[in-house]
Amino acid sequence: MSRNLLAEGISDAVGFVGGALLGFWVGRLIGWDIFAAGYGIDSIGGILLVGLGGGLGLQLARRWQAGRKE
Repeated sequence: MSRNLLAEGISDAVGFVGGALLGFWVGRLIGWDIFAAGYGIDSIGGILLVGLGGGLGLQLARRWQAGRKE
């Protein structure tokens, strides 16, 4: 079983960063700013969306990798 760990790592990184950026921009569109001062609702909502976006992007990248292996 041959594994290209560099390709897997790059794919994971691209999926995570892409998802986090998508979450960031969705948050900005609805008015939630991750960089707002303090820990208000807007800031926490933005942090939540970035985290969820990063996690979903990583999962999509791993599913894509699994599909390529089959």
